[in-house]
Amino acid sequence: MEGSAVNAGTLETTIVRDEIAPAFGPWSAVVEAGDVLTIVDLYGNQAVDTLMYGAHDHSIRYSAPATVTAQRNLFLTTGTVLRSDDSTPIMTIVDDEVGNHDTVGGACSKESNTLRYGHHTQHQHACVENFLIEGSKWGLGKRDLVPNINFFMNVPVDADGTLGIVDGLSAPGKKLSLRAEIDTLVLVSNCPQINNPCNGFDPTAVRMIVTREPGGRA
Repeated sequence: MEGSAVNAGTLETTIVRDEIAPAFGPWSAVVEAGDVLTIVDLYGNQAVDTLMYGAHDHSIRYSAPATVTAQRNLFLTTGTVLRSDDSTPIMTIVDDEVGNHDTVGGACSKESNTLRYGHHTQHQHACVENFLIEGSKWGLGKRDLVPNINFFMNVPVDADGTLGIVDGLSAPGKKLSLRAEIDTLVLVSNCPQINNPCNGFDPTAVRMIVTREPGGRA
């Protein structure tokens, strides 16, 4: 659904996109500067692997090290500015009903599945394949993939640096919103992982809504 509007007092906020990223599947869109992308965890406990690129210059891309260094915190939540390698702000988390999102756990792949869970998982579809399939629509290839964000995924880090992937903190209907600081290509793998609790061993759909405040681009 595109182009509809919702009342905000006497003003209207336009819904630019209202789409479903299916369970196991990819999603992508350009979110124009000033627009807000809201991701709704429809059924709860889903992991949404996400990459971001400058829409007009794909060499501008999300950098986990630059983001973590700038905010001096491993975890992402309201107020976090998502940055590129040269610290350019790409998107800002402006609302978060969960409070803790991962950017160090990475994306699952056939190779990592085989290493972690055994060779019988070699043919399972994984996030890297989703990124490559969806990224090819925008001219992106394997060399363009970088460490990603895992929205809604719960990855505690022990004092010795050990990572865990445990039950999520999200719940059905929980959401977060990101404002684009530049025209941003958002690339999503709605994680198909079934071997660990990142999405409760049961991948489910999420909702992707892009809205535009009054005075935004026509």
